[in-house]
Amino acid sequence: MRHRNERGMALVLTLLVVAVITAMVVEFAYGVYVSTSSLHNWQASQKLSLAARSAVKLASYAISSGMKEKTQAVFEISQKIPYDNPEGTISVRIEDEGAKFNINKMVGANGTVETVFWYPAMGRLLAALGLNPELADRIVWWINPAARPALGPAETAKGGPLDSVEELLLIPGIDRESYEKLLPYVTISNEMINVNTAPAPVLMSLSDKISAATADRIVAQRQLKSYDSLAEISNTFTELKSVTMSLGAFAGTTTSAFRVTAVAEAGGIRRIIETVLAVSGNRGLVKFWKES
Repeated sequence: MRHRNERGMALVLTLLVVAVITAMVVEFAYGVYVSTSSLHNWQASQKLSLAARSAVKLASYAISSGMKEKTQAVFEISQKIPYDNPEGTISVRIEDEGAKFNINKMVGANGTVETVFWYPAMGRLLAALGLNPELADRIVWWINPAARPALGPAETAKGGPLDSVEELLLIPGIDRESYEKLLPYVTISNEMINVNTAPAPVLMSLSDKISAATADRIVAQRQLKSYDSLAEISNTFTELKSVTMSLGAFAGTTTSAFRVTAVAEAGGIRRIIETVLAVSGNRGLVKFWKES
């Protein structure tokens, strides 16, 4: 009986050791698999990052080669990545920031509201979009609460220019629906509005004399031939002669900044680069860069 108990104990110990060793082997194999997968994903991610950066360089070249004088507000292209993974794709989206309204311009460098053009123009843009005109004051308060103290305590406002358009969602009183409606028409990057690429609501923000019908006519006319100067608009639309004469500091016929979004994707891994390029001679200078 004693020998049987000893043999039984030995069997139990043997099975226990085998189980422990098996668990160690499984854990080791899993660790190797995870490490290998992580290394593969890291390598793939680096390659996709390089592909996205190359796409940004190509976009910069396209911009500096004359895109600033075109009438197309958005340009998109997508194709397969020409190396390694045949399933990989890369897409590039170039947006003319001059086609949009710069919301930061409503408050000047000295903290006062810019009432000559930008603030009243924002009111016209909101009216064209059917949005609450109070949104302009909410943005002004966020940038400088002292300019609109009645809207909220200073400590809850940012007290400086917006760093991104997405920051609008942080401003009390601006809901998601209003944000989504406003998003295609606003920016924080451009210096002047480009009449060759601005959509009708942004054109309407330039003056209360530019109705929806007039804005549509301007858009239709520039499709035939882009405007070389604001004077060409007044020659075509005589009712806007006094308007164009006063817009020289706020609007023009070329663009100074473009937003580029490059997306490289393969095997479920994606790299995204978002950047804003300023036009300077034959180069695009980076004003903003985000990679994820």
